[in-house]
Amino acid sequence: MTMLFNFVGGLGMFLYGMGIMGDGLQKAAGDRMRRLLEVLTTTPVRGVIIGAVVTAIIQSSSATSVMLVGFVNAGLMTLRQAFGVIMGANIGTTITAQLIAFNITALALPMVGIGFLINLICKRKSQKYVGLVILGLGLLFMGLDAMSSAMKPLRDNEAFVHLMAAFGRYPVLGVLIGVVMTCIIQSSSATIAILMAVASQGLITFDAALPILFGDNIGTCITAALASIGTSRAAKRTALAHGLFNIFGAIIFILFLPQFKAFVLAISGNADIHRLIANAHTSFNILNTVIWVFLVDVMVKIVMTILPGEKDEISGPRFLDRHLFNTPAVALGQVTKELVQMGNLTIDMLDRAKAAVIQKDMKAAARVFEIEKVVNHFQKEITEYLADLSQKSLSEEQSDRLINLMHVVNDIERVGDHLENVAELAEFREDSRIEFSELAYQELNAIFAQVRETYAGTLRALETDDYTLARQVLRLENQTDQMERELRNNHIFRLNEGSCIPKAGIIYLDILSNLERVSDHAANIAQAVLDREGEIVLI
Repeated sequence: MTMLFNFVGGLGMFLYGMGIMGDGLQKAAGDRMRRLLEVLTTTPVRGVIIGAVVTAIIQSSSATSVMLVGFVNAGLMTLRQAFGVIMGANIGTTITAQLIAFNITALALPMVGIGFLINLICKRKSQKYVGLVILGLGLLFMGLDAMSSAMKPLRDNEAFVHLMAAFGRYPVLGVLIGVVMTCIIQSSSATIAILMAVASQGLITFDAALPILFGDNIGTCITAALASIGTSRAAKRTALAHGLFNIFGAIIFILFLPQFKAFVLAISGNADIHRLIANAHTSFNILNTVIWVFLVDVMVKIVMTILPGEKDEISGPRFLDRHLFNTPAVALGQVTKELVQMGNLTIDMLDRAKAAVIQKDMKAAARVFEIEKVVNHFQKEITEYLADLSQKSLSEEQSDRLINLMHVVNDIERVGDHLENVAELAEFREDSRIEFSELAYQELNAIFAQVRETYAGTLRALETDDYTLARQVLRLENQTDQMERELRNNHIFRLNEGSCIPKAGIIYLDILSNLERVSDHAANIAQAVLDREGEIVLI
């Protein structure tokens, strides 16, 4: 029992030290890492480099992968971009193993003291963060030493010695142990540290340690998998790609285990078991990345096959090119293309919101929420692009058109907000077990169709500069207003008659209100099209 307590205490100290060190490094870097991930991942190779740098700083590939899941879920990054960063993250996380392979346990306590004093005495935040890094590193080495000392009694335990030997004879068993350990501890670095502690007491050979090491890399994917629960399909694909990358790597290196062992021994020289394990960990991830960096598209196809979804899923603007700022007319044309794409996303939201309300399809409601995040991303990117373009030399006509498009992007974003409201109302009604009358369903079906015709028409007018169609949209919007008033009055009459329950009535009227506002924004966009012709229509 004492041995167990000592081991768990050492593990806790190791994890706490690693957390403090990572926190210090992360705070020192500020938001620059997140910005790096968002901006500098245009190619797989760049993604690998950025992923390695960011993960080396925050000391957690799991944290990087969770960030990636969030970025992909928000539409800020594609699966292809994210996979490059995933590979780099696996390399970056091996820095911890290389650090703890140094035998500087004697310096651990002084490092804790020095780090604490720096953090206590220094006034500048940057200096305090350095103190945290040193303090965390000291605790990390103290924890490793405590775990190693706790393992000593097991040298005389025959059952444990035989179990460790079995990992060398049955590599698959070793992989499974590594997976389970890392899933429980939620840190591949900690599992590698445990492996080093066991190996330092001669309880496990290098041959037996390798499969466990492969399993550690698979187990660390559990964090991203958990983070992807409840996210978009694209985000789930990111978590799946992370898992498959390490699973395929483990299979490849298990098949070539003797050759991999010989390679690590060759590059390590006369290194001790700590360094051998650290070098094996780094080599596994670098070699696995070298294999897959040329097969990114293959991985994407595999993931898309396992988790199929809608084809050509749009995750963000594709036509905004700042090189076009020297030709503002072309740049404004590209913005219009993006607005049409953004508008088509909201048409999809409208159709799915209708399915959620009329057919009680809650998967459709969930998809509305996912698309809304992408629509918000479109608005942010287009608005920033137009703001930057406005600083260039524009003609009066171009300036007017830019302002016009700025209004349109906000109208489309507001349409997304209203449709999100409709999906939320559908969810609330379903959760509350509230039913509409058959007549209410018929009326809602009619106004959904009316609003869709109005909104689809305004998007076609925007895309083609069709002034005739824009005027037709304004007439349709008047009809929508009239329909909304009639349906509202009909429903209030049913409420007064007692043929409809009040809770259902409130939800029904809220849905009507949101759909009518979608039609209002459609009219705004149509008017923006007519403004280019210099025509103002009072509606």
